[in-house]
Amino acid sequence: MQHRNPPGPAFPAPTATAPLRLVVADDNPVIRAGLTVLLSDREDTTVVAEAADGREAYEAALRHRPDVILLDVRMPGVDGISALPHLVRLAPVMMLTYSHETETVQEALRLGAGGYLVHGEFTAEQLVRAVRDVREGRPHVTPGAAKALLTHLQASAPAHAEPELSTLLGQIPPQKLSHMQSDVGQSFRSRFQLSAREAEIMDLIASGMTNQQIAATCFISEKTVKNHINRIFAKLHSTSRSQAAAKWLGVA
Repeated sequence: MQHRNPPGPAFPAPTATAPLRLVVADDNPVIRAGLTVLLSDREDTTVVAEAADGREAYEAALRHRPDVILLDVRMPGVDGISALPHLVRLAPVMMLTYSHETETVQEALRLGAGGYLVHGEFTAEQLVRAVRDVREGRPHVTPGAAKALLTHLQASAPAHAEPELSTLLGQIPPQKLSHMQSDVGQSFRSRFQLSAREAEIMDLIASGMTNQQIAATCFISEKTVKNHINRIFAKLHSTSRSQAAAKWLGVA
């Protein structure tokens, strides 16, 4: 006896999300191999090419058009910082390096890096989450990079204008520095009612970036950044960057 399918709408088969395609650029072959194995042995990410310096990374990005480029800072030949302005035109770039000097972190973010991760400060899951954040335009930094930027902000702020900044670094727990986009943080911050763009800019302010650096990172004008900051300060009831950062990070 032949059975007929019951009438009703046909349900399409679930479609799997394509894995993020990555280029890994690092002059250390052991690190490259380790990252390739780690990121390719998953359903949500895969490494489509490796590179030993900035020039190879650029050629690989042109050839493969990856979703994200993982880029080391110090490499022989063309280093990461020199290659960065060219690479960000092809794909979002996340710095993945041992270097966390303030000037290096600042320069990388100023030139358009979407994130800055220091080796030894993240787990495999945090790395993958950071890659997705950067792909979606959300900045991501680990504690070493964030502290370098906040230290710079502390040093450059007028002592009479930003007195609360001197104690800010010691109050920020590592978890908050390491993952600005945590679920707990998002829930806590929802009370400020910032738009997605305002939240992104507030994360960059909290990481210590200047208006010029934020403009370069977000591909908007400094005037637009200032307009966003005015609205952010109003919503956070803050009059300074450090006061807003303290409230945003939950330490005020």
